[in-house]
Order: sequence, then structure tokens, then C-alpha cells
Amino acid sequence: MTLTCHLKQYALCVAAAVSLVASANAHADELVVSAAASLTNAFKAVGDAFEQQHPGIKVLLNFGASDVLMQQIIKGAPADVFASADQKAMDKAAAAQMIVPSTRRDFAANSLVLIVPADSHFSPANLNALTAANVKRVAFGDPASVPVGRYTQGALQAAGVWDAVSAKAVLASNVRQSLDYVARGEVDAGFVFGTDAAIMPDKVKVALNLPTQTPITYPIAQVEGSHQAADAQTFVDFVLSPAGQAVLAKYGFEPAH
Repeated sequence: MTLTCHLKQYALCVAAAVSLVASANAHADELVVSAAASLTNAFKAVGDAFEQQHPGIKVLLNFGASDVLMQQIIKGAPADVFASADQKAMDKAAAAQMIVPSTRRDFAANSLVLIVPADSHFSPANLNALTAANVKRVAFGDPASVPVGRYTQGALQAAGVWDAVSAKAVLASNVRQSLDYVARGEVDAGFVFGTDAAIMPDKVKVALNLPTQTPITYPIAQVEGSHQAADAQTFVDFVLSPAGQAVLAKYGFEPAH
């Protein structure tokens, strides 16, 4: 925008120029972070802590299933940082040249749990119990697009009950939807991350802690082509810092190894 000013219009032109610069700066200092749904509570707190240390930067958070976020970014959705709930989603992002490979870091670890409604009398000794006739519906994320679904499929396959349990599946679009299905008593049981179960202790209870074939680790990276590359790296560094890790620990996340 070009401002051409006559003398008597000078004051108005200066005001317009200042407003234009302020608007540009406000937009320039917005950092868009796309993060896995299981990070919702923790990253809201991380964002607040980051903004306190960096008052000139506004963090805008976008949560969803990791693969869905990845596809959004590939299709042009604005994002400066991508945080995934598993390595496969980040691998896909890397294959699509969507992230800056040198900035990729693992920043947290989680666990896989089977949960039931808080008032449920269903107390499975193992995953075989899910094949019983009285278990009608089991919620978990869609393995095609949701990391917790991929971990769930792996655990069920390892136990030899994938075919039987998947026939009862109520597929969720992200891990928080699976949590909600169980919390509302719409399913008999569901698979979520340990940190998700912990946010609704009055509505769900953990029935089983489950081993996974691969560790549940969360990678983060700067998005390729970000117009806020320096701020994006600053945010990644904060997440990995003792201050960022302390916030994540409050929400049940373990350090990545």
C-alpha cells in the first residue's frame, strides 16, 4: 500500500501508516501451531507459558488427528509448527517435504490404556475379554488417520484379537472423541492415551495399561516455508526446554528417550 500525502493530510497519513504497520506486525507475530488432539490441554498451557516468556509472539493453536493436520498443511492451511502423536504421521510429513528435517525432535512420551465408564462393572483381565458377547461397542481412533488407532491396532493384533474387536469398533476421528464416547457411556470400552484418561477421572477409569510394539513418542518440527521460521524454532526450543518439559509433565507426559 502506498500513501501519497498533501501537507494538510499529513496527520491522517501518518496515522494510517502507523495503523498499517501495527496491523502487519500483529499478523507477523502470530505463530500457528498444529498439534495432536491428545496435546490439547498440555499445549494450551505450554502456549501460555511461552507467551509469558515471549510477549511479542501470539501462539495460535490448532488441534486434531495428526494425519488430518498433516493433510491440512499439505493443502495449504497456515502452520509454522507441527507436533504429532506418533512417528508415522511425522514421517509422512517429511516424505511430503512439509517439515524442515533438521528441526525434528522427539519431545514427549505417552502410554496406551483401555478405559471403561467410571460406573462400569466391566473389569477385563486382558484384551481377550473384549471378545466376549456382552461387549458390544469398543471405541478407538481410526488407524488410517489417528495415531492412537494405529497403536491400538498393533496391541490388538499382538494379542490375536484384532479381527474380533475391530468388528465391534466405533471409530473416532481423534483420541478425544474416543474418550468422549467412553465418558458418555456410549461404548463399553475404549482406547486412549494415558494422559487423556487422566483428564476425566470422574467419568472414566483405566482398566488396562497396554504394551505397544513401538514406544509412543511425540515428534515436533518446524513447517517448511513458514514465514515465522525464527519464532517457530524458538517455540520448538521452548517445548524441549526444562520449562516446557515441566508443563508437559504436569499433564502426565513423560520425557522422550
